Amino acid sequence: MEIGAEAARGRASAGRRLPVGNRAMSGPCTRRSLIRAGVTGLAGLTLADMLRAADRAGGDAGRSLIHVHLDGGPPQMDTIDMKPDAPAEVRGEFAPISTAVPGIQVCELLPGIAAVADRIAFVRSVVGSTGQHDAFQCQSGFDAASLRSLGGWPAMGCVLSRLWGRPGDHAPTFVDCMQGRGLARNSARPGFLGAAHAPFRPDLGGMFERKLEEGMQRELAARGTGYSTSLSLAPGLSVRRLGERRTLLESLDTWKRSVADDGGVAAIDRFNEQAVGILTSGRVAEALDLSRESPAVLDRYALRGPAAARGETSDGPEATRKFLLARRLVEAGVRCVSLSLSDFDTHDANFPRMRQLLPILDAGLHGLVRDLEERGLLERVVVVVWGEFGRTPRINGRGGRDHWPAVTPAMLFGGGIRGGQVLGSTDRWAGEVTGGAVSFQDVCATLYHLLGLDPAASLLADPSGRPHPLVETGRVIRPLV
Repeated sequence: MEIGAEAARGRASAGRRLPVGNRAMSGPCTRRSLIRAGVTGLAGLTLADMLRAADRAGGDAGRSLIHVHLDGGPPQMDTIDMKPDAPAEVRGEFAPISTAVPGIQVCELLPGIAAVADRIAFVRSVVGSTGQHDAFQCQSGFDAASLRSLGGWPAMGCVLSRLWGRPGDHAPTFVDCMQGRGLARNSARPGFLGAAHAPFRPDLGGMFERKLEEGMQRELAARGTGYSTSLSLAPGLSVRRLGERRTLLESLDTWKRSVADDGGVAAIDRFNEQAVGILTSGRVAEALDLSRESPAVLDRYALRGPAAARGETSDGPEATRKFLLARRLVEAGVRCVSLSLSDFDTHDANFPRMRQLLPILDAGLHGLVRDLEERGLLERVVVVVWGEFGRTPRINGRGGRDHWPAVTPAMLFGGGIRGGQVLGSTDRWAGEVTGGAVSFQDVCATLYHLLGLDPAASLLADPSGRPHPLVETGRVIRPLV
């Protein structure tokens, strides 16, 4: 069982007593003892008591998480797993370049990433993609069918909201800034945890344009007008009036609870309480205002050189500032931020589209590494960069690469990640993993571990009361930590 240092200290020795409500439990708090207690009872403790104990045992290393989703699925052989000796119809148009770490090469369109490669772990061997064209597996480690009858598995940010969030927080635990498929397909969903732990979704349309495909426009429209969350006070609504509204809402609480207690009321109550703290503190609204940054910091995230022709559904050059936005949100107290870069779904014109997208990714990530480092945050923030799958080794007749779930590339840095290394290997065409295979759940288990949570022993209760570990099959990837 992989246990982070903070979590290990929190559960220490067998003679230590762990408080649970008004009781205490002798001995270590393990997943096995918790599940057994939920079935047979232990010293009169209920399953709810045990789950609360597991929450406290989970720990908190004081770190935050930034998820970067490469929307559409990035081509591994055109980014971090170059195959210069492969046939022309496989290797494509780009050449590899050396990095700050001898022996590690990346695509020539990624010079900024090459310069900070000693901070980054390049994972060439993520396997087990479900092939679903959204960000849910990256956000959770699970497929969409997992516990579907109970509402589905929650995204990691929603799990952190459940474990760490408090109604009086001045910033939400989880802010979802994804656009494209990640947004339209509700990838950062709370699943069986319910609406109380859904992410806050600021409307980024005025900051970053990402034109949705016609089908995704319909999907997003079907979710209703309340799908994004306003994080600023409405015109004419003062803090004093907000307090008056809160009093009015509280006067209805007893009546609401007497009518129904199906979880929906609890979600509304929690959202109302948290919204007051968020709106009155103004931290998140300020974080969303990039004009507050100095020209020098803005320049750090700027795209170098002329922008290439933009694809119809691609992010534009201003998307480099999404990475700055993530850093600002973390500094404002957000513990998990998800963002996306679109559109890597390159069934045609793969190489022109990579000439446009990869420099944006390069400038954004290079700026984020340098910024976090300069501000003393690199060890406090862990960043993962990946997509839903890779792309086909062979170039198709339209000059594109199609979906390829057999291999998914990823990059991780910060928050205790051991940078300057490559994990895993693929065959000569980057089509199959030949060594060091890791799963999506392994990556998620590693992220939980770095955040101070034991992915196997920290438990969540589904609506039926059954406890679940944070991952089912994942194991911490030891070479990364």
